[in-house]
Amino acid sequence: MTMSTALLTDHYELTMLQAALRSGAAQRRAVFEVFARHLPGGRRYGVVAGIGRVLDELERFRFGDEELAYLSEKKIVDAETLAFLADYRFSGSVYGYREGDLYFPASPILVVEGTFAEAVLLETMALSILNHDCAIASAASRMSNAAGSRPLIEMGSRRTHERAAVAAARAAYIAGFTATSNLMAGHVYGVPTAGTAAHAFILLHDSEKAAFEAQIASMGVGTTLLVDTYDVPEAVRTAVELAGGDLGAVRIDSGDLAAAAQEVREQLDALGAFKTRILVTSDLDEYAIAALAAAPVDAYGIGTSLVTGSGVPTAALVYKLVARETATGKLEPVAKRSVGKPSRGGRKNAYRLLDPTGHFDTELVTTSAMVPEGGIPLLHELVREGTVIGREPLESARTRHREAVNRLPQEALHLGRGYAAIPTEFA
Repeated sequence: MTMSTALLTDHYELTMLQAALRSGAAQRRAVFEVFARHLPGGRRYGVVAGIGRVLDELERFRFGDEELAYLSEKKIVDAETLAFLADYRFSGSVYGYREGDLYFPASPILVVEGTFAEAVLLETMALSILNHDCAIASAASRMSNAAGSRPLIEMGSRRTHERAAVAAARAAYIAGFTATSNLMAGHVYGVPTAGTAAHAFILLHDSEKAAFEAQIASMGVGTTLLVDTYDVPEAVRTAVELAGGDLGAVRIDSGDLAAAAQEVREQLDALGAFKTRILVTSDLDEYAIAALAAAPVDAYGIGTSLVTGSGVPTAALVYKLVARETATGKLEPVAKRSVGKPSRGGRKNAYRLLDPTGHFDTELVTTSAMVPEGGIPLLHELVREGTVIGREPLESARTRHREAVNRLPQEALHLGRGYAAIPTEFA
């Protein structure tokens, strides 16, 4: 049985729906947009992730008997609203930026068109997914840039909500991570999985040697052995004695990682284990990765910092009404004017302009039909008359992200706080 996503929403969405049904405005055509007023944390760019998950959840956004009984029992909505919800099916259109692409302040990364009643109900669902996934992908991209060609493994499942862990692994893969420790992400989304062993496995056995023997016997000499439970040099010697020069990798999870990696590399080479790689873990973030650039590290395992957005756990995205149908049937712009939280009215299109070298130069957001010469269109049709048409393989998003980052100006890759890498202009 497919689980409904209809109650993954805020009470006030149904409050607005009921009042709009009462006023007669519920069936007015409306346009909502998801955008960020700013990039949080002084980031230079944001990464779009979660679009595919929004499409999945949209198809499950139905009010079944269980959901309707709850709303009725708690008197959350009246009988007229219950009747509307019983037949609810989103029949509008959705346009959006593709996953893996970049976004900047005011980028309309999702545009939802339909009746007010249909579209307003999707606000919380869309924002809860996009705010999380874009934040994770944006952090993951910074980590991937800092790591260069060295692989990154997402290992944060034990540091976040069990469902958020799956979404985080997906978002991180889009933004350049090579694998995840989360098996559900592998099962549902096809993200490659990887895993080593914990200190508990070493401590379980009568000796470190016995633990290594058991792991090698089970997994083969290409496995990764954890070498910092007791004494690192002794563990490395034991590992190479047992597995030989074909030992796959050793993992270091504590101490001064740069110094430890240098010492372990020298020891592995002296023992003839030239092909054995060094994986480091231990509360790494993009700054720690950058600091290890000169160390003989072959791969990184990232946990807590990744799944918490490296200090920026939300993308600060909002879902705002930008146009509504008037009594004459015309679609007119509307905008919020409150201090500190203004918005721009009108249904928008977005294009990215390039400089003469082929790098991104400007994010152009327009409310007119004007198509700029050479502009790359950013909004793509995702849902047509309620039917999802915009799904794509996760690998496409991953490739798109890699290509997009390569087109950023060099200063966009700086880890320090700064302004958006390219300006957003309106026309």
